[in-house]
Amino acid sequence: MEGTPETLKLSSERPKPLSDESRCRGAFYGLFIGDALAMPVHWYYDTSALRRDYGRVVDYLAPKNPHPDSILWRSSYRPLNEKGDILHDQAQYWGKRDIHYHQFLEAGENTLNLKLCTLLMDSLNANKGYSSDDYLKRYIAFMTTPGSHRDTYVEEYHRHFFANFAKGKSPHQCGVMEKHIGGLVGLVPIVVFYRRFPPRAREAALEHLALTHLGQKMAMAAELLVNLLLEVLSGKPLREVLLQQIRDQKNPLYGLPYLQWLDDPDDAVVGRRLSTACYVEDSVPSVLYLALKYHDEPEKGLIVNTNLGGDNVHRGAVLGALLGAENGLEAFPSRWVKGLRHPPPDLNLSGPVQ
Repeated sequence: MEGTPETLKLSSERPKPLSDESRCRGAFYGLFIGDALAMPVHWYYDTSALRRDYGRVVDYLAPKNPHPDSILWRSSYRPLNEKGDILHDQAQYWGKRDIHYHQFLEAGENTLNLKLCTLLMDSLNANKGYSSDDYLKRYIAFMTTPGSHRDTYVEEYHRHFFANFAKGKSPHQCGVMEKHIGGLVGLVPIVVFYRRFPPRAREAALEHLALTHLGQKMAMAAELLVNLLLEVLSGKPLREVLLQQIRDQKNPLYGLPYLQWLDDPDDAVVGRRLSTACYVEDSVPSVLYLALKYHDEPEKGLIVNTNLGGDNVHRGAVLGALLGAENGLEAFPSRWVKGLRHPPPDLNLSGPVQ
């Protein structure tokens, strides 16, 4: 498709180049906005119930109980000792029906994994680069301190990590085999920080991922995101990069008929052909489809993603980072930018000291 009249028309209509700062801040704000927008309807698999309870979500909303699709009643976690105690006062809600996963968060507030992105950004600033040792210290202190966050749900990978940590394993050896898109959100700050040093960006991102999410499936998804984000942050158009990657087929996750799907209703693609669940083999292709379709419409893309339900917070975070890197911070509605309860901290955009 490269070089067709349609492509040339799109390229000629692009505004003046965005600043590096706008792209970087756009990636960060998109990361946080995509998560916060979807938070109240996270893991609604019944989209008719989503519409009944919240209408069409276009702005930040507070979550409410009951959550009809909640499976928190089937989840359990009992810490071996105080080193593994990460539920604190939220433990009383586990095993109960209809409990919203994020019941105590406010409109515009972020879920736990995005709060850990803030922790990571603070670590990058303090160390002038990525330090897994420093991040792990911050992570362990944050998760084991009562009141550090108000999220009821703590993802499976946290539970596995701290079960291993409580058994006396080294923090560097507590990760387990994983397959959930939530593991990808923490890669965005690292890629932005090292955007001018792609080899280090890839190395540090994969090192960070392996602290909690082991396995080839996660590594494959991470490599796709890192490479895609690096290209877009460098100024290459998101749509053109995606089309090139689809042609080249260098990652198995590109091996789906994305171009054939673009004229179909979104819920016919994400929800029928692709599951709305958290597993990377469906969630990452869902992000790629939405990024290709809404590459120049970040507001519409994130609204669509939110209302498709499922694991929309983590899809939304990754999608938001890509759309923000492509369109810049200015492309997001001011109501979303100003409405974040805890916006992303300022990351040192000058990068590592050489």
